[in-house]
Amino acid sequence: MIDFSGNIERFTGFADQYDKHRPAPPTILAEVLTGLACVPRPRLVVDLGSGTGLSTRYWADKAEQVIGVEPTLDMRKQAEAQTEAMNVAYREGFSHQTGLPDSCAQIVTCSQALHWMEPQSTFEEARRILVPGGVFAAFDYDWPPTTSHWEADAAYEVCTQKVNAAEEKYQVAHGLRRWQKHEHLARMRESGCFRYVKEIVLHHVETGNAERLIGLLFSQGSVMSLLKKGVTGQELGIDVFRQTVQRALGDTPQIWHWSSRVRYGIV
Repeated sequence: MIDFSGNIERFTGFADQYDKHRPAPPTILAEVLTGLACVPRPRLVVDLGSGTGLSTRYWADKAEQVIGVEPTLDMRKQAEAQTEAMNVAYREGFSHQTGLPDSCAQIVTCSQALHWMEPQSTFEEARRILVPGGVFAAFDYDWPPTTSHWEADAAYEVCTQKVNAAEEKYQVAHGLRRWQKHEHLARMRESGCFRYVKEIVLHHVETGNAERLIGLLFSQGSVMSLLKKGVTGQELGIDVFRQTVQRALGDTPQIWHWSSRVRYGIV
């Protein structure tokens, strides 16, 4: 059995930052997935790796019932605290071991999390809990978003390069289990779990300012793992990043553009 304890530890201790600054799913996503599943209002949507519930709460007014499955206690507590809808619930579990009954869901989603999951067993579990004709959809955002100023976007990318280098230097990713995002589609096709597989790109608009882009950086598990290890913000380039972003974006929220790559499979 794969040991996911390192993955769980990576996402512990910053659930508030994650929930406050991360993007919600694209508005049109529900229309696309319910159309593919031929169910205008699903009886059940299951959200794997539900984190703080951003991608789970999204379905509250679009499905009869929604269940988020998340192994990290810190994230689940944040999700429960932020969720008011009575038809949304969270449970401890893994993407490959949800504990849910066979053929119970019309849609299974996985937002910005499939790269942390063992692929084949996750696909098999999704097939098991989906009804025939049901849809599994894993989506990932292009990171970072296109903000209102190119200098802020460039500063984020430079800081990310420093963080990646520091991950190698300090081996904070040692023992983690993760899979390359660009290989998701091929693995879905090769899994034998889906009758049809395709990738589409959806776009949506949100607003943000300097505080939010800085918050997005601090919602990254790599950054928080390094800071918890004692690596300084100066070494990671965070100090320069913060100054650049505050100058470029300021305090007033402006339009941001997100792109989401959706890989879906029909069971």
